[in-house]
Amino acid sequence: MFGIDVRAARAAWTVFLVALAIATTYAIRQTVVVLACALLFAYLLMPVLALVERYSPRRVSPTLALGIVYLGLLGALIGAGFAIGGRIADEAAMLSDRLPSLLQNREWIDRIPLPDWLEPARQRIVTYIQEQFANGGKDLLPYVKNFGAQVLSSAKYLLDIILVPILAFFFLKDGHEMREALVDSFVETSRRPVVEDILSDINHLLGQYIRALVLLALSSFACYALFLAFTGAPYAVLLAGIAGLFDFIPVIGPLAAGVLVIVVEGVSGYTHLLWFVIFWPIFRLFQDYVLAPALMGAGVELNPPLVLFGVLAGEQIAGVPGMFFSVPVLATLRVIFVRLKRARSRRVAVN
Repeated sequence: MFGIDVRAARAAWTVFLVALAIATTYAIRQTVVVLACALLFAYLLMPVLALVERYSPRRVSPTLALGIVYLGLLGALIGAGFAIGGRIADEAAMLSDRLPSLLQNREWIDRIPLPDWLEPARQRIVTYIQEQFANGGKDLLPYVKNFGAQVLSSAKYLLDIILVPILAFFFLKDGHEMREALVDSFVETSRRPVVEDILSDINHLLGQYIRALVLLALSSFACYALFLAFTGAPYAVLLAGIAGLFDFIPVIGPLAAGVLVIVVEGVSGYTHLLWFVIFWPIFRLFQDYVLAPALMGAGVELNPPLVLFGVLAGEQIAGVPGMFFSVPVLATLRVIFVRLKRARSRRVAVN
């Protein structure tokens, strides 16, 4: 009727709905990021909750067990704050106070070890770095000094930080019911087994990924702190903490952490810069090719070029949060593709 193809109209309507969903997600991306952080935080606490429920008396309800986990987490955070947070704050304040005078020190650049094939270009590299300091140091300094204060004074970020554990609590408490309600509402009975398999794989993947990421960040913090402290480097705990946080950003984060340590320790007069330049690639090889595969498992395996593309694309879409979520998003898409491909192969084999 009226020359309208019903199948084409349905396809166009589906494309429109998908495009609308993508546009809506992008418009509310900050809220989506908060929900995703809460979900990953819930995955991080799941093993602890399971352990508490296993060894608790049967009369202890799941909600009470979850409350015990949250109280234990709060106590651990307070203890870590007293043990490490004060040291990091002191070193950060000291570095910000000394930064103007440290930026005037150019001798450290001459001590940076370069490959033999780059030695002829050392003077040009030194001149370039000096020009960057001269042009950008004065403009960058106020942001370096006030970055922490700006973040902490922002009510928006504080609200997001508060919402993450609250939402994670409800994900842990009612997550199974939420999942069943979504599947019942949007999935046909014939497709339910495939969807259940996909959700089960994603559930396992995300839990494994976030727990491995936290362990890798702790590994970076411990190794950086021990090496820098053992070699007498200033600001060892501060830089180790930054390196641990940067480990949450794939590919670019660890590289940025290494460069930051070299620059800060270089201008601070650190006498064992060559030892750190030797230590850093050895540690990254162990972290990226031994420890990370053992912790991540096969479900998160992605090609390095694809990971780099995802990180850069995530930064353009949502900044630093986009870089952080790039790997789990790509790994989730891979799981969906593999499961749908298997389901299609089974249908073809049956027919």
